Amino acid sequence: MSDGLDPIDRRILRELQTDATISIADLAQIVGLSQTPCWKRVKRLTDDGVIERRVALLDREKLDLGLVVFVSIRTARHDEAWLTAFARNASALPEVVEFYRMSGETDYLLKVVVSDIGAYDRFYKRLIATAELGDVSSSFAMEQIKFTTALPL
Repeated sequence: MSDGLDPIDRRILRELQTDATISIADLAQIVGLSQTPCWKRVKRLTDDGVIERRVALLDREKLDLGLVVFVSIRTARHDEAWLTAFARNASALPEVVEFYRMSGETDYLLKVVVSDIGAYDRFYKRLIATAELGDVSSSFAMEQIKFTTALPL
């Protein structure tokens, strides 16, 4: 689909990544269209799955979720049944906000958000109960230098 995006589509997407609550009237004015063609483009981008969903971004600190932990997991198990069960169980843990299968020395990488070390310890005990894991290593983020959900368009 990305090959079918023209400069106006990309501008619409950049604007929506900045503020998904912008009105169609304001968005149309910014990108140089009238409202109906702008709305049709947004609808097409949504129908085509380029725009997956619109969400609110929350402040972790204000919600007492200031600790970010990157959890590296290595396992000797790589069969489909194990992966399916592990992915389902680990994904169900609400503290896991991102979850990747990796290449290299780490098999899986989880980004976990919790309030403090005690909350992480409780999470860790639930995580290791989800499946047979070989090695679990935790790295605690000291400072967030950059955070964005905006994709480079």
